[in-house]
Amino acid sequence: MSAEKIMILGVNHKTAPVEIRERLSFSSDPGTPYRELKVIPGCEEFCFLSTCNRVEVIFVSPTPEETEKKIRDFLFDNSMSYDEAGQYVYLHQGEAAIQHLFRVGASLDSMIVGEPQILGQLKQAYRDASEQNAGGMILNRLMHKAFSVAKRIRTETEIGSSAVSISYAAVELAKKIFGNLKNKIAMLVGAGEMAELAAQHLMNQGIAEVVVANRTFERAVNLARCFNGKPVALEELIPQLEHVDIMISSTGSPDVILHSKDVKPLMRQRRNRPLFLIDIAVPRDLDPKLNDLENVYLYGIDDLNNVVDINKAERDKEAVHAERIVSEETLKFMLWLGSMEVTPTIVAIREKADAIRKAELEKTLPNIGSLSDKEIKAIEKMTSAMMNKILHSPIVYLKKEDSHKDKKVKLASIRKFFNLDNSN
Repeated sequence: MSAEKIMILGVNHKTAPVEIRERLSFSSDPGTPYRELKVIPGCEEFCFLSTCNRVEVIFVSPTPEETEKKIRDFLFDNSMSYDEAGQYVYLHQGEAAIQHLFRVGASLDSMIVGEPQILGQLKQAYRDASEQNAGGMILNRLMHKAFSVAKRIRTETEIGSSAVSISYAAVELAKKIFGNLKNKIAMLVGAGEMAELAAQHLMNQGIAEVVVANRTFERAVNLARCFNGKPVALEELIPQLEHVDIMISSTGSPDVILHSKDVKPLMRQRRNRPLFLIDIAVPRDLDPKLNDLENVYLYGIDDLNNVVDINKAERDKEAVHAERIVSEETLKFMLWLGSMEVTPTIVAIREKADAIRKAELEKTLPNIGSLSDKEIKAIEKMTSAMMNKILHSPIVYLKKEDSHKDKKVKLASIRKFFNLDNSN
């Protein structure tokens, strides 16, 4: 198996602003992208990862270049040309793709290094791929390896202890604005994982009350119960804003849920008391024009990139250790892939040598004269042993562990030496 057949195509918070990323947001039904990707020629094994900060397709293809072009068109739904999309996407192939995936799973490529959410999201993406029968031997091994690398990094480094999630960053930003959150009321719009993390961080900061608004009222009730909070229906969002100080929005709505014209009259009722809005949804939940209102402070997901810098020196030191682990595990995976290429070559050498041995015996034995079955078997055993001894050193040489590049050169030489790729 050639490593060059493994590819990752995607966009993230580093390569594309939120207005581009939200074009790539997909429905909550995990089957939708899989149905479209399955019909792309050459997309043999694949996994689709979609989070607030990244959309990636991890795929294995015998025709990587042609398949990549079709996947890029799928991601952007032909909303921009191939070249236009090129300024926002990244493409990793072979060893670089493997290393990238390991970094993603270990949260070394996240907006905030060390945040724990991404590993759970990657595992869910793999579960979706498995349920949609999109996996295969290479992808399965690669994804499981990414999970074990992340676990090893969590065990051997302190990267998680100084880690912060986007939700944590949002709460830290609120604390920075208000100074103290103990007498403040916060409203969470959405009841997913990000909202839950934000609620935990708010409670840690001693927030006075948490209000949870969600389209499905039952989910709002369940989350509010965990934090002694108050559940409200999403239709109550605007009236509730009269009372809250902080609103963190992370719904899966495809449309804006709060407009500037809705909040403007509320500010008079609030007597212009500051209202702090944080939009961590993709696509965006909140109208960017809200920021134009007096005493309304709107921050989007990209703003969080420069908001907090908790334990940066310590985190960076641990990240160096984590990067070493990623490099080591990438090399191990490359060696496994190399062994996948070596095995067919060894089988081909043995089959060719054995075919030659049998052909020569068929020509020679009839000319020797009358031989007993026992004598024929002895000659066959002797020639087989001679063949195995002659092939022993080349096969040991092939199995010897080398770097990926050395392995490829070695394989090419051996295949040429034994004329394995020429039918003549």
